[in-house]
Amino acid sequence: MGKYVLVFKGSPRENGNSSLLADQVISGAKASGAVVESYCLHSMNIHPCDACDVCQETGVCVLKDDMQLLYPKLQEADAIVLASPVYWFNMSAQTKLFIDRWYGLDSSQGHPFKGKKFGILMTYGDSDPYSSGAINAINTFKDILSYVGAEIAGIIYGTAMDIGDIKKQPGLMLRAYQLGEKLGKEQS
Repeated sequence: MGKYVLVFKGSPRENGNSSLLADQVISGAKASGAVVESYCLHSMNIHPCDACDVCQETGVCVLKDDMQLLYPKLQEADAIVLASPVYWFNMSAQTKLFIDRWYGLDSSQGHPFKGKKFGILMTYGDSDPYSSGAINAINTFKDILSYVGAEIAGIIYGTAMDIGDIKKQPGLMLRAYQLGEKLGKEQS
């Protein structure tokens, strides 16, 4: 069996630009023999963390929502891809909400993401990563993944405002496909 790659799309647009980049990663990962599952965070029932800290005592989050389905998958995955548009100078609310719930995986034995490979995909409507705020999201992703001991296999980002604009950048689409190939065959 190939690598197990999870892809999380953080856009409210099912066919938004960051989702289209994610689809390229999925194609590349499948082409390299990986087993891939993809989730659209916008359509999932994920509640915000309520800071009860029960997970820190028991190892189990008490909130009964779609994260209960995702927790075991996140632990089993060899690689995880996060795709988000940049909204108001950072990642989408859907993406941040999902990441906040990773707290439920933390334990005294460490975080299960330690050593896992991550891919980050972002699109924004401005002309560069600084004026768009993508740099804020990049730094946030880096800080979060460093904290849990994960490794960033690649960060791909680019300008794309209207739905489908990302397709006008074949080089970016190719890089996303190649990231998928890398994650699909990369050794642990």
